[in-house]
Amino acid sequence: MKRRSLSVRFLFPLFGALLVSRAGAQTPMTWQQVKDRFAQANPVLKASQANIEESRAAEITAYLRPNPQFSLSADGLQLNRGDAWRPLSGIVETPGISYLHERQEKRELRRDQAKASTAVAESTYLDQERNLVFNLRGAFVQVLQAKAVMQNAQENLAYWDKELGVQRERFHAGDLAQVDLNRMELQRVQFEADFESATVNLRTAKIQLLMLLNDRTPIDKFDVTGTFDFADELKPLEDYRNLAMEARPDLKAAMQSVALAKVAHQLAVANGSTDPTFSVWYSHNPSFANSFANETMGGSVSIPLRLFDRNQGEKARTQIDIARNERLVEANQSQIFSDVDSAYWVMVQSLNLLKPYKNKYLPLATDVRDRVTFAYQNGGASLLDFLDAEKSYRDTRLAYLNLIGSYLTAAAQMNMAIGREILQ
Repeated sequence: MKRRSLSVRFLFPLFGALLVSRAGAQTPMTWQQVKDRFAQANPVLKASQANIEESRAAEITAYLRPNPQFSLSADGLQLNRGDAWRPLSGIVETPGISYLHERQEKRELRRDQAKASTAVAESTYLDQERNLVFNLRGAFVQVLQAKAVMQNAQENLAYWDKELGVQRERFHAGDLAQVDLNRMELQRVQFEADFESATVNLRTAKIQLLMLLNDRTPIDKFDVTGTFDFADELKPLEDYRNLAMEARPDLKAAMQSVALAKVAHQLAVANGSTDPTFSVWYSHNPSFANSFANETMGGSVSIPLRLFDRNQGEKARTQIDIARNERLVEANQSQIFSDVDSAYWVMVQSLNLLKPYKNKYLPLATDVRDRVTFAYQNGGASLLDFLDAEKSYRDTRLAYLNLIGSYLTAAAQMNMAIGREILQ
């Protein structure tokens, strides 16, 4: 009865601790959830979005009409005293309104230029997001890889502890020398070191990911989940090139910059034209030609004389800017081909190594370890052979996990090269 009471008293704190740990743990985040939170919280993207809003506000300013001008003139102040001095009695006030008329669609061209600038700003934002998402994907893959390496280290340590248990029983039975048991005990240090290194690497990877997310969640409560594996087949290289030519935001920005330069050139040509100013005024004063007309109105048209074209430099500059942006489009296309080709061949190389590792080398290393272990336990193999087989398995398994990480990083690089996610 006393033993049962002690057992119950021991289980209650254990059950409570389990509930607290589950309550404090956070559900692992998928890649889509990580990307959504990144888009909402990253300060760099928030600042870039403000640039787009500023450009849209500039569209309003660019399309504003010129304001009419109001003028008020006074004439007739008496300066000579003469026989009677009444200086203010003869003053005539003449109010007037003038308006500048812009020709050759200057206002519309300014609006089109502002809209083209907004389009470039939007594509530039998407290109910046593309590069930041690549960094985010790399950090996400690093966490998955660190988790896989840590799980592998845990499995290796558990396997070695199991082997140590068997060898200790052999030692107590007199079937194993003390020096061989001590050598196996010393070998456990390597497994412990692998586990501690994997733990540190996992924490470091989580810290990097949390920094990109601008998140202050404690490391122990933050986790991600995803498939840590590779796809066996790839599309032809030409398909990836075509997708990149359609989706890359930096190429769109380069093409939009050409359109912006053309609109700027049209505006420079239009700004070289003269704009007349129309004016009308009213006066409560007899006309010189008609002394009986006390209420009079007048009007005028003011046209600048374009003796000198002061806009030639701007026309030449904008024309050169068109050619410069066209060359940048060609350079951008070449860069896209280079990015896609580089990522493609890195993926091909990774697959060329991953397939034999998965289908041949990893099963072979497992089989060799199991056979040598069985032989050593039955006296058919030396301790050195046993330790070497275990090391070979551990190295092969770790190399396989690192290759998967390299493949997923190359897949993220391919997504960045194309401009959108096609590989998960």
